Amino acid sequence: QVQLVESGGGLVQAGGSLRLSCAASGLAFSSYTMGWFRRTPGKEREFVASIHWRDGSTDYSDSVRDRFAISRDNAKNTVYLQMNSLKPEDTAVYFCGADRYGLGSGPSHRYDYWGQGTQVTVSS
Repeated sequence: QVQLVESGGGLVQAGGSLRLSCAASGLAFSSYTMGWFRRTPGKEREFVASIHWRDGSTDYSDSVRDRFAISRDNAKNTVYLQMNSLKPEDTAVYFCGADRYGLGSGPSHRYDYWGQGTQVTVSS
């Protein structure tokens, strides 16, 4: 049974930082491109960042580029999202997704598995 479990969300002031983690089990983690998405009420799930399964190349949405960094540790079956210089508009539920042999980026329907999400709230 595949499980993706996000952690690390919380409440932070604007300009602060958070590090999200997503621990995967039940899948061949190194064969999966991992992505982070976020969703706010009334909106579709939005691509944030991805890291390729084979070469570790990364991709970011324009809104988070230069502020967020995605990384992975295949030995721990975990993907991370370091979020710096947070803004109120980053407030959302953040989800990690796994896409087997995926190309990276979105769209979300390409991803095979999802976690339950973790809430990030940035106060102004």
